Amino acid sequence: MSDISALFSVEGKIALVTGGATGIGRMAATALVSGGAHVLIASRKGEDCVKVADELNAMGLAGRATGFAGDVGSKDGIEALVKAVKSQTDVLHILINNAGATWGEPLETFPYEAWAKVLNVNVTGLFQLTRDLLQLLENAASDDDPARIINLGSVMGTQPIADGAYSYTASKAVVHHLTRTLATEFAGRRITVNAFAPGPFQSRMTAFATGSDEKAAKVGARVPLGRIGRPEDIAAATLFLCGRGGSYVTGAILPLDGGQSVQHGMSLFKD
Repeated sequence: MSDISALFSVEGKIALVTGGATGIGRMAATALVSGGAHVLIASRKGEDCVKVADELNAMGLAGRATGFAGDVGSKDGIEALVKAVKSQTDVLHILINNAGATWGEPLETFPYEAWAKVLNVNVTGLFQLTRDLLQLLENAASDDDPARIINLGSVMGTQPIADGAYSYTASKAVVHHLTRTLATEFAGRRITVNAFAPGPFQSRMTAFATGSDEKAAKVGARVPLGRIGRPEDIAAATLFLCGRGGSYVTGAILPLDGGQSVQHGMSLFKD
């Protein structure tokens, strides 16, 4: 093979990253722009998306970014987002369903409304947006170069961990199962569907635990590989799954967690 780097190229592709103004979404969006894609960045705070797009476009990267508002937490919000995307393009090579919500509270006081709020974004919004953009993904898909969907799961959807975020951990387990279900259904349409299952990364959602170097180091000490995730960990995985190198991968739940998904406290015979 003459050019290994071509396996990770997304040059000329059009992508949508929900929740792309911060955290893992921004890491993925930056990777795609660096790889030559035109990336549509959407989140509830449209002004933040415009700002991030402007910052990326000022970096002289191979691709470009466009930012606008998009809320996947309601039916009306999804319809508006789909309309905004269709005003930009009639093909979509890559969809990264990154937008997410969480709610942490002790078991004794965990509220009823915490379930609908979190599942509406993490599960219902993900499914509805994917379905409503399916035609654009099909328009971009081919036998040699399928369209790509990446859903954001979590190590908390793999391991039985709640840490007070009961609806969040349940929602991410649903995302993993839904990813496999849609991978089966979409294969014939030449669309791959995979998920990231990240461990701890610095983001707005995890700022309470990773918002400073000291906090990040404390959390990282609990990870088998001894650190929290870095932007390049997301970038490499994104470019793999979205480039030619990932064209034969579908239905995978990719653990980006430093070994947490296989971490356990059991020892059968050793002290």
